[in-house]
Amino acid sequence: MAVPAIRETEKKLRFEIPGSRRPSTYLTAIVLTLGGLGFLLAGLGPFLGINLLPFTNTLGLERWPQAATMLFYGVLALLFSAYYWMVIVLDVGSGYNEFDKEQRRVVIFRRGFPGKNRTIEIVHPLDAVLGLRVELKDGLNPRRHLFLKLKGARDLRLSPIGQPPTLAVVEDQASAIARFLNIGVEGI
Repeated sequence: MAVPAIRETEKKLRFEIPGSRRPSTYLTAIVLTLGGLGFLLAGLGPFLGINLLPFTNTLGLERWPQAATMLFYGVLALLFSAYYWMVIVLDVGSGYNEFDKEQRRVVIFRRGFPGKNRTIEIVHPLDAVLGLRVELKDGLNPRRHLFLKLKGARDLRLSPIGQPPTLAVVEDQASAIARFLNIGVEGI
């Protein structure tokens, strides 16, 4: 997982949040594309009477149900791969967490899918910040989340969705924010 970049000046602290452009997303998209093409070509071969895949003999497949099933799975895999490539191109989930002393505000920004809610931007005044909360859980489904505690609002999650960041990354972010805003951290 990519480590969020930290940019700090005297008046601003900004954490870049990686989106869907991760190696695991690229790998999934590539595997789905290649597998889908393989199944599609294997399923088309018996219908066209041509062996479309080198080093194989797909002409031995029955048209119904074998070739039709492979054709169906190939189209389905290509549709899923198109979704993954679209998510990669749009960089869904990417954004930043920004703490600005000059404008006295906290900005949480994320990108999503096209539409009227393409971007999500949550802005709170710095005066509303009570502290930070760290949620750690190890085991089969580990969780390492960083939350911003706010007055009169629910806690805002600062950690990216997906693979949990390492404990060192969570500690570095929490200490940088706490030091910058002069607030306390609970949960560590």
